[in-house]
Amino acid sequence: MLPLLRSLWDEPRPARPPRRGRRDWALVGLLVALAVLEGALRPDLPWRIVSVMLTVALVPTLLWRRSRPLPMVAIAFGALSLAPLLTGGHSTETYTMVFLLLLPYSLFRWGAGREAVIGLAIILGRAFLSAVVDHPGPGDLVGGLAILFSAVALGLAFRYRARARRRELDHVKLLEREQLARDLHDTVAHHVSAMAIRAQAGIATSATRPSAATEALVLIESEASRALAEMRALVRVLRQDQPADLAPGQRIADLERLAGRARSGPSVDVEIHGDVDDLRPSVGTAIYRLAQESVTNALRHARHATRIEVHVSADDTSVRLRVSDDGDPSSVPAAPSQGYGLIGMAERADLHGGTCEAGPNPDRGWTVTAVLPRKGAAT
Repeated sequence: MLPLLRSLWDEPRPARPPRRGRRDWALVGLLVALAVLEGALRPDLPWRIVSVMLTVALVPTLLWRRSRPLPMVAIAFGALSLAPLLTGGHSTETYTMVFLLLLPYSLFRWGAGREAVIGLAIILGRAFLSAVVDHPGPGDLVGGLAILFSAVALGLAFRYRARARRRELDHVKLLEREQLARDLHDTVAHHVSAMAIRAQAGIATSATRPSAATEALVLIESEASRALAEMRALVRVLRQDQPADLAPGQRIADLERLAGRARSGPSVDVEIHGDVDDLRPSVGTAIYRLAQESVTNALRHARHATRIEVHVSADDTSVRLRVSDDGDPSSVPAAPSQGYGLIGMAERADLHGGTCEAGPNPDRGWTVTAVLPRKGAAT
C-alpha cells in the first residue's frame, strides 16, 4: 500500500495541457449568465444576493483549472466552506455551481500526484463539513460522493488514456527512426564499399599508370565526403542493434516499379520531373518509402478508386512528392501500422528536415504530400 501511495505522490504533471481559449471564456460567460438568471427566477434560493455573488466569483476558477488545478480547488471549496459562516449556517449553493465538478476532474486530469492527493483531501474535508452542518440524508450524501468520485474517475481515465496513446505514438516514432537508421546505414556501407573498390583499383594500376592513384584518391575523397554527410544524419536518429543488409536502399528511380495495374484495384501512374539523379541517397530513399507507404494505403483503403497518381518533382532546393487517388469521398483511408502509419511518415519527413501531410481532396479521394530538402536535414 505504501509503495502505491508513494507512486501516486510522485506522479508528475502531464505535459502540455491545453491553453486557455475562446471556449473557456465562452463557458465562463454562459455560467455567469446562468447564475444571474437563477438568482432572478429561482424563488426558493436563500440569501439570494450572496449566493449569486459567490457563484459568479467562483466561475473564473475554470480559466485556470488546467494550469493551476490545486489552487483553484482550494479557492472554490474553501470559499464554499467559509460561506456558511457569513450566513449563519445557511447554504449558499446554487444549481449553477454544478460546474465545480470540473475542478476535481481537472485536478486528476492535469495535476501532479501530490496536488491530486492534497486537493482530494480539501474536497473531502468540505464534504465532511457539509455533512456535519447541513445534515443531509444518507441518500443525498451517497449520491453526492458518487458524483464527485465519478468526476475524479473520469479525470483519471482520460489522463491514463492520453498517456497510453502518447506511448503508442512514441513507439511508432521509434520504429520509424529505426527503419530510417537502417536505410542510412545501408547508404553509408555502400559508400565505404565504393571507397574500398577505388583504393584497390588504384593500387593495382599504380605500377603501370601512376596517375591512376591520384584519380582513385579524388574519387575516394568524394565518396568519403558523402559517407560523412550520411553518418551525420545517422547520428540524429535512434537505432537499436539489429542486422542490416549492406546494399543501398531504394531510390526515386525505383518508383517506376510501383506503376501498373494489379489484377483488381486501381492503376498506379508514376511521374518524375526534375533532376533526381544527384539527390542525397537518404533523401531518395525517404521519398521512395513515403510514396510506397501512400500507395499501399490507397490500394487497401480507397474504395472504388480507379487511379492512383504518384508525382515527384525536384528543383534546386527541394523534392516534392504528391500521391493522390480518386476513391469515394466518404472513404477516408485509415493509416496503416495499427492506425499510426501517417505519424511514422511524418516522423520520417521531419527527421530529414521536411514535412508530410495527408487529407481528403475537395471533390473525392485522398492526397499525401511531402516536401524534403535536397540535402536532407541540416547537420
